Formats: sequence, structure tokens, C-alpha cells
Amino acid sequence: MLDHFTIFTRNGLVMWSKSFTPALTNQSNSSSHPVNALIKQAFLEQRTSEAKFDKDGYTLRWTFANEIELVFVVVYQRILQLSYIDELLETVKNLFTELFTPIAKLLKETSSTSPSKSLSSFTLTARNEFQAALKEWETIFIQTLRSLERAAAQNKRKGLGGVLGEKRQPSAVQAAAAASEAEKRASSGQDSPTLNKADTKDSNDIAKSMEALKNRLKAEGGPGGRKVSRAKKGNNASGSAGNSAPGTPGGHGSGTESPGGKKGKPAKEMRKWDGSGNFSAGDVSSLDFSGSGGKDAVESNGLDSWVDKRSMGQKRADGVYEVADVFEEEGEDDEDDEDDEGTQKARGKGSSSSFLSRFSTASASGSSLFSLSRLTGSKVLTKEDLTPALSAMQSHLQSKNVATDVAIRLCDSVERNLVGKNLGSFGSIKAEVKKALEEAITRILTPKSSTDILLEIATKRQRSAAAASLALATSAREKELASKPDPYSICFVGVNGVGKSTNLAKVCFWLLQNQKRVLIAACDTFRSGAVEQLRVHVRNLGQLRVEGVAVEDQKGMIELYERGYGKDAAGIAKDAIAYAKNEGFDVVLIDTAGRMQDNEPLMRALAKLVAVNRPDKIIFVGEALVGNEAVDQITKFDGAMKDFSGVSNPRGLDGSLLTKWDTVDDKVGTALTTTSSTGLPIYFLGTGQTYTDLRQLRVHHVVNALLRD
Repeated sequence: MLDHFTIFTRNGLVMWSKSFTPALTNQSNSSSHPVNALIKQAFLEQRTSEAKFDKDGYTLRWTFANEIELVFVVVYQRILQLSYIDELLETVKNLFTELFTPIAKLLKETSSTSPSKSLSSFTLTARNEFQAALKEWETIFIQTLRSLERAAAQNKRKGLGGVLGEKRQPSAVQAAAAASEAEKRASSGQDSPTLNKADTKDSNDIAKSMEALKNRLKAEGGPGGRKVSRAKKGNNASGSAGNSAPGTPGGHGSGTESPGGKKGKPAKEMRKWDGSGNFSAGDVSSLDFSGSGGKDAVESNGLDSWVDKRSMGQKRADGVYEVADVFEEEGEDDEDDEDDEGTQKARGKGSSSSFLSRFSTASASGSSLFSLSRLTGSKVLTKEDLTPALSAMQSHLQSKNVATDVAIRLCDSVERNLVGKNLGSFGSIKAEVKKALEEAITRILTPKSSTDILLEIATKRQRSAAAASLALATSAREKELASKPDPYSICFVGVNGVGKSTNLAKVCFWLLQNQKRVLIAACDTFRSGAVEQLRVHVRNLGQLRVEGVAVEDQKGMIELYERGYGKDAAGIAKDAIAYAKNEGFDVVLIDTAGRMQDNEPLMRALAKLVAVNRPDKIIFVGEALVGNEAVDQITKFDGAMKDFSGVSNPRGLDGSLLTKWDTVDDKVGTALTTTSSTGLPIYFLGTGQTYTDLRQLRVHHVVNALLRD
């Protein structure tokens, strides 16, 4: 009654798989396969808190063999209630690791640099032997599966439910062990425990198959034996034992850093306030911010309060203007988490220690096993070993503004990745937990698709130009319209008061600096002053100097499209896009009214705007201040875009922009919460009130802030 079972390495190499239905057999290499969805959403994006995943009518369950970095996944119809799945996974894991641990360890070593070449170091003979061994393994798997299915059916007939009965049928491994013990007792003349005939036959078959495969691997040297060692020196033929599953995207985000290795916020001079009332002309001038003479003002063609050159981005060699990175706070804790107790005391009683240090102290007082922070000897991690660290880790993440369910999901992921892992001779639980947590956070925050909006704008213009050359136009007007490319449209949505209009203006400034003509569509026809606010932004942005553009050519680079209040927002956006195409604008920025995620009528109106105009990018604008509320906001906005659209292929959110980032210090958990809840990337961060206060997120900045005390 299974549909699929697969075994693959953590870096994406499929060692063995078996499909029992044509539907999954035909799409074994397709991106729509349920296992591929599992890898993307559960393993890479960490969006499930239990070892169970539903996709397209299927349920997927899995387990890890962390010592050799293997994943065992079973797929079956969601409607079925199979009581033996957990036992099947555990049994297959034990049998497979018993047989193929040497080859799995060798694959782990050789594939660490290049998974696609992990088997190329094997000789052709070794690969053929491995394929033959896998065919024999398939026989063992089928025998184990049939044994468990029969045992479950027998228990069901007896009314035991398959899992709750006291006289539950023994598993295949238990039956095989019992049969082996019975043979030993019989040979020594002792009485043996009684097994029914079906269990004895199943266990004997499995035991014989296992013994035969063991003898074969031992006699032939096996893929992990001497033949493989010689293969590393030569005779490298191409080939693969299985299909390659999607790998794990690695690496932190990269950014420009100072030669010292850190980038800190520029120091701000303190102002001197004197209550005596004796001010010189220079003092008055330094405190006058109405013009360009103030000490802290920045020259920008008369708009000193709207542009701060200290927070400006940089021009790349190809002329592209990039917004600045998020600055790392000075004094970042780069100390090794392996500080001993004396070092912690030296920091002072009032200083806060990291969650890993708190775990070390708590575990030392609660169990003699962890009286020392570093374990020596070979130690296999268990759930009990990790419980103190995971509890402290969850509390630490929540203190950093990470939503509760996201923190729990992360802890469960770390636990699954570490249970059963061998620490080695000098392994440390603290180091392993920190490493696993850092990898999990990095996987969540790393964008799964391109976030280069400028590239998408250029690509759309090229496609529009190519389509126009093939279009058949009858009239001169149609030919003129066909020759003009479609503008790139970005729609900003979010709850009330998060700063959509202000940050839309910041994005507009970024586009203007990249010499794009921008039309702002005032589609917030409800809030009083919304149109006037955009009008002020357009007036100010229109007076800013754009580097590389002549002053006379700057006129018309930005314009506001408005139709007043009380009108249909979807119609205004549609007319604005048509106007932008006719006038040759590159980008249309659509401002929408703020609305609460639970207000269904307003969410339906927003979904209508999206469905009618099909913007190229839908960006959710949220606050970096919120914690648990972020999950509710972004998931309901994304759901409303799809549920209320009324079209067959609905659009959801494409990414997010987090505002008020400068107010959260190192409590940056909202970035992790929003990305983990939907898997959507973070395009920008708002950090202030000027047009230059827009930042781009670097993954390692968030990771460092979350792990920092």
C-alpha cells in the first residue's frame, strides 16, 4: 500500500529508491515529485515542525541516520491510515545502515566537495557490484515490507489497532533476532521461545537474505573496500548509482566589509545643549536644520532633510546603484562559545551569557554526564542529551523576537539533525548545537530564487521588445503601442501604519538612481491624506539630482498617477499601467491602502486589484517590531491573494520589506519569522525616514545577530 520509498544522502545523492505506483514512477525526476517538495519546504525552508509532510494527496514520513548522513523517506496516500510506517522506517534504517555503512561513509567523504562526482572515484567493477548489492537489498526491503503489512493486518483482525495492542506482532528485525536466537538454543539443546509459522518464515527469509548480502559484500571487498581505495588513484569512469535530488543551498550572504573585517555604524557626534541662553551665531547656525547650513544637514539640492549621504549606497563598476548593507553592530560577540567557567566569571556576575553557556551550566548541575562542557570519547547523541540545549535555544530565539512556533520548528529540526550523530573523540554538544542552528537559519534565510529586481526589469523590457517585433498590428496606433515595452509593476501591500508609502518612496529613489522612469499609482483611495503624501514625495524626489543624467533630462523621470478618493483601486492601477506604457515609463509602483489581515471585505478588494492587474512583484510591507503577529499577518495576506482572487492560477506574495529595522537592535527575529512562515525572500529593510534609509539584507548579519548575546 506504499507509493514510494527512497534513501538519499544529505547532500542530495539518491542511493536507492522504489516506486510502487505508475504516477510516481513516471515523475521520478520531475520537480513536481512529492519528495522534491519535501526537500524544498521541510529540509531547506524548515517549514514543518514534525516528521510528517502532506503534498498533493500524499503523506510523507521520514527519519535520519545522522551518523552517515542518510535520509529515509516513505510516501503513501494521505487517505490511508498505515500503522506500521514508523516501524518500517526504523527497521529499514537499521537494516540498511548495517549493510551499507562503509559505502555511505565513503560517499560522505568523497561527495563533500562535489556530490555529482561522488561515485566517479569508483571503478566500473565496484559500481556494478554496488548496483547488484542494491538489487539484493530491494529483495530484503520487499520482504520486510510484506512482513510488517501482514503483522498489521493480523493485529487489525484481532482488534488491536496495530499499535496499541499489548501482544503486538514482533517487527522484522525482532523476529529475525528471535529466529537467530532460537537456532542457537536448538543447537545447544535448550528450549526456545515459540514463534508462529508466518513470523518464523518471514524472519528466516530476511535473515537469510541479509546474511547472503553480507557475505557477498565481504567476499567481493564491497564498494567501500580495497577496490574503492585503489579506484581513487586511477581508472575513474563516469556513472551514477542514482538520481540526484535537489541539494542544500549553502553559504552565507556576502557583502562588502572594511579591511578590518567588520563594518560598524558611523559614529554620531553628540550635540551640546547650553541652558544659559548665550548662543553665538555659529551655534544658532549649527542647530538650524531648516536649510542647508545645519551641521548635520547634507547637501542635496535644497532637500537636506530627505537625503543622508552617510547612508547612501554605492555605484558598482557597471554603473548600477546598490543600496547599502545592514551595518553590523560594533562590539559583535565573536568569541568562541567554548569559553570555560573561569572566562564566564571574568565577564562579571551582571553580564548575560549566551544560551549555549546557560545550557552548559544547567546541564552540569542537573546531570553528572555533562559536568564537563566537552565530551571525550565516542558519544552518540540522544534526545535526552540535547534537551537542555534545545530548551535554552528556544528561549533565546524567542527573546530575539522569533515567533514561538518558528522557534519550536527550528529546535525540532536541530534535534532531528543531531540525534544519532557521533561526536567523535573531541566533540562538543555546544559546538554541534550552534553549528546545526546556524545551518538551519542560513537555509531558511537564503533566497530560493533571484531577488535582482533590476535584472527582472531589463528582462521584461527585452521580452516585450521581442514580442512587439512579432505582433501583427493593423493600424498605426496599434503599431505605436506594440513598439512600446510593458512597464514593470510592483505592488506594495500590508497592514495599517507600517510605512508602505514612505518605503515605496525609498524604493523609488533607488530606481531613480538607476536611471529608471517611475510612475507612482495612488491606489490608497481610503486614507485621508494618502494622495497628498505621495504628491509630496513625488515633488521632493523630482528635485533630487540623479547621477549620470542631465538636469534637463530629469524632468519627467517621476510622476504621480492619481484619481482622488473613493474610487476603485483596481481600476486606478489598471489605468496607471496603461498610462505608463503609453508614456514610456519603466516601472509602476502601486501604493495600496493598509488593511488588517482579518478584514475579509478589504482583503477581497486587495485580491481583486492583484487579479486584475497581475503585477510583476507583490511585496508585503511589515514591521520588524512584531513577533508572533508576523506569522498571522503574512500568511493571511498570502492566503487572501490566492483564495479571493477568483482566477484559476492565483498569485501570492513574492517577498517582503521590513520597516523600522533600526529600532530592533539585535532582536531581528521577525526576519526569520516572515521568511520561515512563507519561504519568501526579504528584498529590502527600512531603517529611517530619509530616502537613503533603505538597506539590503545579508544572511550572515541576521545569523550573527540571532546568535549574539
